[in-house]
Amino acid sequence: MKTVLVLSILLCAAFAAPQPEGEKTNEAKAPEAAVEVLKEEVVAAPEMDKMMKDEEEFVPEEFVPVPRNAPVSEEAAAPESRFNFCPDGWLQHGSRCFRLISTPMSWYRAEEHCNILGAHLASATNPREYSFLQQIAGIGSSNAAWLGGFNLQGQWMWIDREGFYYTNWYSYSSSSSSLCSYLRTNNGWGNTNCHSGYRFICAKNPFKC
Repeated sequence: MKTVLVLSILLCAAFAAPQPEGEKTNEAKAPEAAVEVLKEEVVAAPEMDKMMKDEEEFVPEEFVPVPRNAPVSEEAAAPESRFNFCPDGWLQHGSRCFRLISTPMSWYRAEEHCNILGAHLASATNPREYSFLQQIAGIGSSNAAWLGGFNLQGQWMWIDREGFYYTNWYSYSSSSSSLCSYLRTNNGWGNTNCHSGYRFICAKNPFKC
C-alpha cells in the first residue's frame, strides 16, 4: 500500500510543469503566492488605477519576443483525440479541457471562479492552442477574454505554472497598472488593468493527480 502511495506521488511530480528559465528568485514561490504579491503591488498605488489611462499601442515587430517553440503547421500537428475525457460543458483540445465563462469579472475573481471548478485561467502555449482559445471566445458578442498571464516585477508568467515561452503580443500597454493579459478574438493578446471586467476561459487537465 505504501509503495502505491509513493508511486502516485512520484507520478504527480513527474508531470509537474517546468518553471520559466531565468526566474531563480521566484522558483520557490508558487503562482498563487505570486498573485497575492501582485495584488499588493496594485493596491499600493490606488491613484495609479484612477489617473492612468491604459495606453494600448501597436507593438513593432522587433519588440515582439521570438517564441522558443517554432509555429506548428496544421499539416504537422497531431490529430485531436477521438475520445473526449472532459466533463459536460468543457471542450477538449490536446490533453486539456477548456470552458468559456460569459459573466464578466476582474482577473482576480475570474481566477478564483476557475479554482472552484478545479481549474485555472487558461494559458496559451503555442499558436494552435491560442487559435483554439480565440474560437471559444468568439462564440459570444465580446471580443476579449481574460487569459492566465500576469506580470510580477517585470516578469510575465502563467498562473497555471506553464512556461511563458510562446508569446503573441498584438498591443502592449506600458502602464504599471496593466499587469494582466487578455485574449483578442481577431488578433494577438494584450494587457490591461486587472480590475477590468472581462469574460474568461478556464482550463484544466482531466488526468491531473
